[in-house]
Amino acid sequence: MLVHIPGVLSPDEVERCRRTLAAAEWVDGKVTAGAQSAKAKHNLQVPETSAQGRELGDIILRALGRSPLFNSAVLPLRVFPPLFNRYDVGMTFHTHVDNAIRAAAGGARIRTDVSTTLFISAPEDYDGGELVIEDTYGTQSVKLPAGDAVIYPATSLHSVNPITRGSRWASFFWTQSMVKDDGRRRLLFEMDMAIVQLRQTLPDDHPGVLGVTATYHNLMRQWCDL
Repeated sequence: MLVHIPGVLSPDEVERCRRTLAAAEWVDGKVTAGAQSAKAKHNLQVPETSAQGRELGDIILRALGRSPLFNSAVLPLRVFPPLFNRYDVGMTFHTHVDNAIRAAAGGARIRTDVSTTLFISAPEDYDGGELVIEDTYGTQSVKLPAGDAVIYPATSLHSVNPITRGSRWASFFWTQSMVKDDGRRRLLFEMDMAIVQLRQTLPDDHPGVLGVTATYHNLMRQWCDL
C-alpha cells in the first residue's frame, strides 16, 4: 500500500530542517546500507550519531504523532529514528529492497514493515530524483512537495532516479507496524477511512457507524502483534 501523506512538516519545520542540514556533516550514504544496497547506493547521509540528525529526528517523530493519516495507514509500533540523505547531481540509488531488520544506536532492533520518505527539498529545486516504487498496482514515480511524505511496504523494490540539476534532501526511516501483513493493514486503513466518511454524514451512535467501528476494532484485536 502506497499512501501520500501531505503536510507532515509545517513550512517553519521544513525551513528549520533546511537550515540545520545546511550546516550538518555529510558522509557517504553506504554507511547504513546492507551488502546488496551498498552496491546500488550513491548518495550522502547525515551520520546516525549526529546531534543535528537527532534534533531533526525528534521534530519528525513529534510531527508523525500528530498525523492521523500516518497513524491510520501505518499503525506504528516502533519507528526507527529518522535519517537524512542528500542526492547531488549525478547521484542515484539503483533498484534495491530494504533490510528486513534494522538496529538503531544502542542496539534496539525493529522489523522494517513500512518505509517512509519525507521530502525536505521542494520539487522545483531539483530535476530527477524521483522515488520509483514497484507497487502492487505497478510502478509509481513519486516527487512530492517539501514537508510531504510517502509510505510504502518495505518489501517493495524501489530506486531513486539520478539527479540532473540541484540537490534533493529528504528524511527516510522505517516503522514496525502493529499489523505485520500489508494486505491486512490496507483493509484496516480502508475501513478506518470509511468510518471517517460515515461520521461526516451520520451520528456516532448510528447503528451503521457503530457496526463498522466495532468490526474495525475486533479485527485489530485479531491481527495486532504487540
